[in-house]
Amino acid sequence: MTYEYENMLKEQGYKVVCGVDEAGRGPLAGPVFAAAVILPDNMEELGINDSKKLSEKKRDVLFDVITEKALAYCIASADEKEIDELNILNATFLAMKRAVDGLSLKPDIALIDGNRKPATGIEEMTLVKGDAKSISIAAASILAKVSRDRFLLELDEKYPEYQFRKHKGYPTALHYEMIKAHGISPVHRLSFLKNLSEK
Repeated sequence: MTYEYENMLKEQGYKVVCGVDEAGRGPLAGPVFAAAVILPDNMEELGINDSKKLSEKKRDVLFDVITEKALAYCIASADEKEIDELNILNATFLAMKRAVDGLSLKPDIALIDGNRKPATGIEEMTLVKGDAKSISIAAASILAKVSRDRFLLELDEKYPEYQFRKHKGYPTALHYEMIKAHGISPVHRLSFLKNLSEK
């Protein structure tokens, strides 16, 4: 993973570039998480990559490295009630904006994973499959993914009957079974469960 896009933007005059990514758009429960990260220039050798391509153990190690070495980072979320109220896309954009707003160092431009601009209040460049192309976006993907997974472990302790530890809130057969057995919990996304009677 290289600084190709970060360097390109710096050559265009942007001094501080942040990467932004989200985790948890697809699950039936819990918040959607987003992270914004501004990296120093010397992290190519650490194995930072798209969080989906890394093992859980490697993500946990890199989470600590990124949070220790980043020039600035912020992890934010939008909860299940905001998702139901705004829809998942707009709730994701809200989490991304919160992450960018929370940075201790103000970026000149945000590199956003995907093809839609979330209106973070600063200049934005979208990058499809950005978590596999930009080291800053990849770092953000790791922070968002690990933070969400850890939050789901907390939900597992609070609502053990749903077995969040096993499915992390995603729409698996086990998760649907648990919902049928125990009903909808306070952390489920009601807008994702409208068609539950058809399952």
